[in-house]
Amino acid sequence: MAGVAIVLTILFSAIVAGYESIYRFFHPQTVTYLWAVIIASIVGFLGNEAVAQFRIRVGKEIGSAALIADGHHARVDGLTSLAVLVGAVGVWLGYPLADPIIGFLITVAILRIVRASGKSIFTRLLDGIDPEMIDEIKHAVDHVAEVEEVSEVRVRWLGHRLHAELNIAVSPELSVGEGHKVAIEVRHRLLHHLRYLSNATIHIDPVDASGEQHHRITEHAHDDLPDHSH
Repeated sequence: MAGVAIVLTILFSAIVAGYESIYRFFHPQTVTYLWAVIIASIVGFLGNEAVAQFRIRVGKEIGSAALIADGHHARVDGLTSLAVLVGAVGVWLGYPLADPIIGFLITVAILRIVRASGKSIFTRLLDGIDPEMIDEIKHAVDHVAEVEEVSEVRVRWLGHRLHAELNIAVSPELSVGEGHKVAIEVRHRLLHHLRYLSNATIHIDPVDASGEQHHRITEHAHDDLPDHSH
């Protein structure tokens, strides 16, 4: 929810920047103290970019979509400062419309970041994951010699952590104890391979009855209930 608030804040910044750019385009105003504007824009860009890199890096380390979005917010501020520098130089060179034109470009840049951050935040809000993560999990499990097939993989975010459920197939000749050891080894490899994984539930199937279709109970009746299946 914090990430949603940040995305909406960035969107509001884009709306304000766009409005001001349109207003200045039709009502040009003299920009004074250009030297102060140039110095402030350079300092603003360097400071905000440093903060953006720090927040994005830490956000990725702890799996926080909100902190990553906040890092992109800081990057927007830095890019805005850099664009202001270009606009100030344009005004200094005798092109007064450079200021609102740069404002339009800033608005477009902010909207692109809104789109990228919004997609990431709302995907996380729905516990969604990147599809590549499924391939990562299967790749990690393939390194366990006793696993003959990975039939089902379900992964979702719970806050900053991932939770996974897997169906794997092994030889039907393995004992219950041996199958349990395979499940432990698979879970161990997943916890090492995926940085944000907090837990993995492993279901063992014999390879000749692998997949959800073998878990389905066909139509039947009992306890005076109508015919049903599970």
